[in-house]
Amino acid sequence: MEFGGIRALDAFDLQLRQGEIVALIGPNGAGKTTFFNCLTGLYRPTRGELLLTPPGGETRGLVGLKPNEITEQGLARTFQNIRLFPRMTVLENVMIGLHCRTRAGVLGAIFRGPATRKEEKETIAASLRLLSKTGLADLADEPARNLPYGAQRRLEIARALATDPLVLLLDEPAAGMNPQETLELDELICRLRDEGLSILLIEHDMKLVMSLSDHIFVMDYGRKIAEGSPVEVRRNPEVIKAYLGEEESDAPA
Repeated sequence: MEFGGIRALDAFDLQLRQGEIVALIGPNGAGKTTFFNCLTGLYRPTRGELLLTPPGGETRGLVGLKPNEITEQGLARTFQNIRLFPRMTVLENVMIGLHCRTRAGVLGAIFRGPATRKEEKETIAASLRLLSKTGLADLADEPARNLPYGAQRRLEIARALATDPLVLLLDEPAAGMNPQETLELDELICRLRDEGLSILLIEHDMKLVMSLSDHIFVMDYGRKIAEGSPVEVRRNPEVIKAYLGEEESDAPA
């Protein structure tokens, strides 16, 4: 991915398998969020391919699709900065995520026939199930802006899950969380993985990354400098030098 004379991503490759948690780490400016923006259609890569193979399905190319089309294909994401609808309720925020899977159009919304009313009830029920899964069911009628910070982060995840994704992309989900909120996030991500969801995670909290990840990719200056299991990455001299810090070199793996 190039911006004028700046190459933000350079020959970067990554593979994510079903039911796997993969972490993408690296210093600020390494290109992690740029990669997410390419995956989700906010940027079109200058060169290269983005391929999605659903379980039992045919491989699909994602380059050139609009963000809403990529969501329909099965990729959903959260952002570094919380992007909720603050004046809408917690329930309504999740219902918006289900919009890409509903069938009622403009006429249905105007005339509200039996099919539209049935679909609305199903949407509410599905949204409440997701709120229960993310520990937010008791806050369904609260405006999103009234939620504590950690709960707002989980609401973003619930809204992304409402799109029924094959792959969930989490961009620094633990940023700003206290230790208890981070522990709850850890448990939620593990539950989602155990249900078969594939998760790609950008995160600077190394304790969270090392405890969660099945595989880790490390970026620096837009390139992949290392990959492997948490133990392998923690011991990698290039990673220690570029990201974890020289003081980590003698730390136990």
